[in-house]
Amino acid sequence: MSRLLRVSPTRLNLLRSLRKLERVREGTALLRRKREALVRELLTHARPAVDARESIARAADRAYPELVDALAGEGSPGLSVAGLAPGDKTVEMESAQLWGITVWDVSRAPGIRRTLEARGTAPGPTPAATVSAAGAFEVLAELLLEAAPREMLLRRLGRSVARTSRQVRALEHRVDPDLAAAINHMSRLLDEREREDHLRLRHFLRKRRSRADGRHPDPASTGSECPEISPGDPSDTRG
Repeated sequence: MSRLLRVSPTRLNLLRSLRKLERVREGTALLRRKREALVRELLTHARPAVDARESIARAADRAYPELVDALAGEGSPGLSVAGLAPGDKTVEMESAQLWGITVWDVSRAPGIRRTLEARGTAPGPTPAATVSAAGAFEVLAELLLEAAPREMLLRRLGRSVARTSRQVRALEHRVDPDLAAAINHMSRLLDEREREDHLRLRHFLRKRRSRADGRHPDPASTGSECPEISPGDPSDTRG
């Protein structure tokens, strides 16, 4: 049995349940509009995210064959030296709010692509495959850094859409029906109680009226007549 059906059936609880049901339906409508807005926002960012993924896939397809050629020419120790990044790379990010969701965006990114001098490799002894692989992976790193905030946004939007959908389903299929059933239950009990009180009052008034009529009888209503006394009647005490 639902907890709402165990509420005492009073007029005050009925009014409270009606107001609660109204607020539940208003909240459900707001959540539906929020979900629609989140879906529109998700679709708006989905197309650029798909394009970015395709660009990353193309860059990876170019970079990894270059890496295989560089490994064949120099081996892993030589590539390890060429892949060392001098200094730290700091990425500055800023936060924003989107429909109650905290999102992050890159406000300032360091330069990923480097020259031969910045990589610390000599232009003469360094094979061309190593230089080409380093450049390809630097392009790939830039694309990944650019796509990371958008991917985070899409993931959070998707989670928010799923959470809002669960809330809408819970309100529509659980809270709203339970409240409606409780309101119908209380209304039915209050109507029955009101009819019983009305019948009890009518019975009381009828009984009271009958008692009043028995205490002061009306001869006309009872049909009795006063007896006539003849002059020779010994019971006549007149004169």
